[in-house]
Amino acid sequence: MSKFFKKKYSWAAVFSAVLTLFTVFVLLDTFVISKAGDLDGTKSDNAGVYDPQTIQKPTGTFTENSYEDENISVTLTQKRKYETEIYIADIKIKDVSYLKTAFAKDTYGRNITSRTSDMAEENNAIIAINGDYYGFRDYGYVVRNGVYYRGVKSQEKDAETLAIFEDGTFKIFSDTDISCDEIYADGAVQVFSFGPGLINNGEISVVEGEEVGKALASNPRTAIGMLNDEDGMLHYVFLVSDGRTDESKGLSLYQLAQVMDEIGCEYAYNLDGGGSATMWFNGRVVNVTTDGKSFRERKVSDIVYIGY
Repeated sequence: MSKFFKKKYSWAAVFSAVLTLFTVFVLLDTFVISKAGDLDGTKSDNAGVYDPQTIQKPTGTFTENSYEDENISVTLTQKRKYETEIYIADIKIKDVSYLKTAFAKDTYGRNITSRTSDMAEENNAIIAINGDYYGFRDYGYVVRNGVYYRGVKSQEKDAETLAIFEDGTFKIFSDTDISCDEIYADGAVQVFSFGPGLINNGEISVVEGEEVGKALASNPRTAIGMLNDEDGMLHYVFLVSDGRTDESKGLSLYQLAQVMDEIGCEYAYNLDGGGSATMWFNGRVVNVTTDGKSFRERKVSDIVYIGY
């Protein structure tokens, strides 16, 4: 073999090795390497309401499918529709401060994960669902418990964001139209960036066939919804569906929106689903957690929960 070809093949081998190492690094950085992040913003004036140090154990009455005290009411029901088991938590709270979020290991950052059940128990939750898995991405707005963490606009086309305000109301919007600074200044205390919105101002806002990226048409799902206030209480819904099993096919986004509409939601928003979809209540996981390959609870970066 001539020196020319030896040199050519040598450079090809080096390039291939460098490319492989770079690809491995990107995959590790995306899926494995944990990074604690810094705040993009500061605590809002009312952030003390959400201070994790104020976490308390609930003192109300639990039954197998309900919880009740003077500030919080939770009722769980289960229904079957679209060949799928669906778990619905009807929630009434006196103040939005009882609707909280928590990070895995109490730390904001990339690829820092824990099970929904573990985060729920660590925060004395009454009921919890997985959140938007913000730590899987470097973009998308993140405001939690009154603290501004990330104001990077989404890289997804037609992405929609959910903001929950100090008065308990929802707003679903495109972050190409509103900056995180603006929504935070308007009083947002929780902001999620998975999406899409399912119901906006009483109207279903997804169409048949619409999905998240390259997701399958039928999946386990997690969603949060807001109903009109009732008896002076803020009224919400947490919903999780099974899927990817012989017993439960899973829901499309449009089917999920239809279920939330039948419940009576004025606003509803899709959170991270698939293997992440988890509902926890009073010490137990309610749904069947699976990624289609194994029946176990996936570790995620955050939860949404009701508690003190």
